[in-house]
Amino acid sequence: MPASPWVLVLIAGILEVAWALGLKWSDGFTRMLPTTLTIIGALASFFILAQAMKSLPVGTAYAVWTGIGALGTATLGMALFGEPATLMRIAGVALIVSGIIALKLA
Repeated sequence: MPASPWVLVLIAGILEVAWALGLKWSDGFTRMLPTTLTIIGALASFFILAQAMKSLPVGTAYAVWTGIGALGTATLGMALFGEPATLMRIAGVALIVSGIIALKLA
């Protein structure tokens, strides 16, 4: 049984977070292992998103995918890299979550 297109978007979004964090760890593509994993993660994320878009509206699927990526990357940036967890940043993350929920329900 094929995976639900929304499950595919979720997996693609998680991979987007992984490759975005990989960009940081690759140190400007100067470290071979993080660079290689980043490229593989990005390609896998795009491929899986493309599979989901076979049956989902492009605007909704893309917006949810980027929302998952932005949410995950911002949250993990604060947790892993000590980026500031200001009220404005947390409010922005909350708005992203609200947008993802609205698009999913639309």
